[in-house]
Amino acid sequence: MGRFDRRRAIWWTGLGLVVAGLAVLGWVAWQFWGTNWVSQRTHDRIVDQVEQEWNKEIGPTERATRVHVPEGEVLALVRIPRFGDDYVVPVLAGVGDTALSSGYGHFSDSAEPGEVGNFALAAHRVTHGEPLRNMPSLKVGDEIIIETREATYTYQLTTGGNDLEVPFTAGWVLADVPTNPQAGGVQPVQEPGQKLITLTTCSELFHTDNRLVAFGELIGEQPRT
Repeated sequence: MGRFDRRRAIWWTGLGLVVAGLAVLGWVAWQFWGTNWVSQRTHDRIVDQVEQEWNKEIGPTERATRVHVPEGEVLALVRIPRFGDDYVVPVLAGVGDTALSSGYGHFSDSAEPGEVGNFALAAHRVTHGEPLRNMPSLKVGDEIIIETREATYTYQLTTGGNDLEVPFTAGWVLADVPTNPQAGGVQPVQEPGQKLITLTTCSELFHTDNRLVAFGELIGEQPRT
C-alpha cells in the first residue's frame, strides 16, 4: 500500500470514528433530554384529557373510573407538594415501557387508590419525564396526593425516599403489608387491613439494578371536586 493509500485509509478511519462518536453523543442526548421533552409533553396532554373527562357529567350507571388514552388506561393523577405546586403526573395501568414513559405505572396486582392493601407505583428517576428524579429528597411526613374521578386520597410517607434500597427482584415491597426479610429493616407498620402506598424508582441515576422504595399510609379521603 502506497503512502497516499495509507493516508486515505487513515482519513476514512478517522472520519468513521468521528461519525460513530457523534452518533453515540446523539443517542445520549436523546435519552437524557429528548425523551424528557417528549414525555413531559405526554404527561401534560394526558393530564388535560383526564381532567376534561372527569369533569364531564356522568349518569348513575356510568361509573368507569379509568380514562382511555393512546398510551393505555389512566386510573389516577399524582401530586407531590414537595416537588412543587405544579407537579402532576398521570398513573397508567401496568409497568411496561409505554406506561413508564407516559407517567407512573401501577402494579396490576396491587391495590387500587384508597383500597385496603398496597397501592404500588413505579416511575423513572432519569429519562422519560423523570417523575421521581428527586425521590431521595422525600421525607417522612411528606404527602402523596392521589386524585381519581371520584375522590382525592392523601397518603403520608412513613419512610423517606432514601431510607430503603433493594434489588430490583425484591418483590416483598409490593405485598399488601410489605415485610422486610432483613430483621430490623425498613418497612411499614405491620398491621393487616392498612391502606398503604409504595413508590419505587431506580436507586442511581445511571444504574438500574437496585431500587429506592418509600412507604406511606392513607390519612385522608374526600370526594373530588
